[in-house]
Amino acid sequence: MIFSFVHAQTPPVAQESPSASALSTDERIEALQRQVSEQGRQLELLRRQMAEQADQAARLNAARERAARQAIRDGSVQGQSAAVEPAQAQPPSDATQSVRVGVAPAAPEVPAANVAQLFDQPGVLTPRGKFVFEPSFQYGYSSSNRVALVGYTVIPALLIGLIDVREVKRTVFTGAVTGRWGVSNRLEAEIKVPYVYRSDDTVSREIFTGSAFDNVFNTKGQAIGDIEFAARYQLNQPQPDNPYYIGSLRYKTRTGKSPFDVVTDCQTRCVGNTTGTGLPLDLPTGSGFNSLQAGLTWLFPSDPAVFFGGVSYTRNFQRSNVSRLVLNGERESLGSVKPGDALGLNFGMGLALNDKSTFSVGLDLNSVGKTRLNGAPLAGSVRTQLASLLLGYSYRISPTKTLNVSAAAGLTPDTPNFTLTVRLPITF
Repeated sequence: MIFSFVHAQTPPVAQESPSASALSTDERIEALQRQVSEQGRQLELLRRQMAEQADQAARLNAARERAARQAIRDGSVQGQSAAVEPAQAQPPSDATQSVRVGVAPAAPEVPAANVAQLFDQPGVLTPRGKFVFEPSFQYGYSSSNRVALVGYTVIPALLIGLIDVREVKRTVFTGAVTGRWGVSNRLEAEIKVPYVYRSDDTVSREIFTGSAFDNVFNTKGQAIGDIEFAARYQLNQPQPDNPYYIGSLRYKTRTGKSPFDVVTDCQTRCVGNTTGTGLPLDLPTGSGFNSLQAGLTWLFPSDPAVFFGGVSYTRNFQRSNVSRLVLNGERESLGSVKPGDALGLNFGMGLALNDKSTFSVGLDLNSVGKTRLNGAPLAGSVRTQLASLLLGYSYRISPTKTLNVSAAAGLTPDTPNFTLTVRLPITF
């Protein structure tokens, strides 16, 4: 009886334990599935947040790019974009801490790869394989007054002789086409072909006649200008909270009409000649000298602004056996002429107003050395200081078109009074 009782009671106990164990396993699986589903939902929410942040970062990056490019162009280096800072591109730390199981950390790698792609596309220069065609138009106006005293003084308040008063008003229109090609993400090449139209009005008194009436001398000139070739290279990789450095090299030819190839209003010669005005009858459209400019530009992105600055040095090459064309097709020999070299400095700030508009303000300074004739400083030649206040505005018309407008106001007597430039870069 005892054996029978034990045998009868044992099977129910053995069957009850597997059922409870199976029930407990199913509950754990269901709980784990719910946890995984909740984590999947959180990861999907994190992906959407990352996508929104990446989109905002891309828009801000595009605005910075336009501000930086306009800053470089308006800063006399002629030419560009800050990459998105890592702090802006990475997800918030609390969102990352919400992933608690071991399988979850692998999922955020997908949006992280998208963020890294933004850094692979730095924008200070033209992207690799892209071509930018940029038509531009520039208007410049300058005026200068000169008073020359020809005679001698008996006392400081009394002059015996003549006074030559001369006022020159100069207007220059320059239309140009510029092409830029992105050799790599850190190197771009550029060529610029200008066409120049100039008009000068000179109001003066004839110095040797003592006339009481003004004499107006008008002259014009139009032709192709000096073609320029340039290359820019980004010296460092984009880093957060660090400036970007861009080195540039620009070579200017003398394809435009030279000042020595236009007819000067003189008989036989101009030096010491008393006949004629000594002014050109046809205006040149080029400088008449080759030059090479080396420059270094730095850009520092500080949301939402981009600070910029740069230094440059322009070397003007000497020409030998130079002669000036005067009336009757004759030439006056001048010898070797060497224009002064120029040292430039510029700095300013570009501000992204929104994802389409940017505004920039800057200051451009240049110091031009004396012109030398036959190895000696030219009589009357002095070092010239040029300073301009730069204001620029950029508007993104479409993803491939941007309208840039910049204005420069002269701050020194030798600087053009006003210069207005309109550019329309088109990316292909």
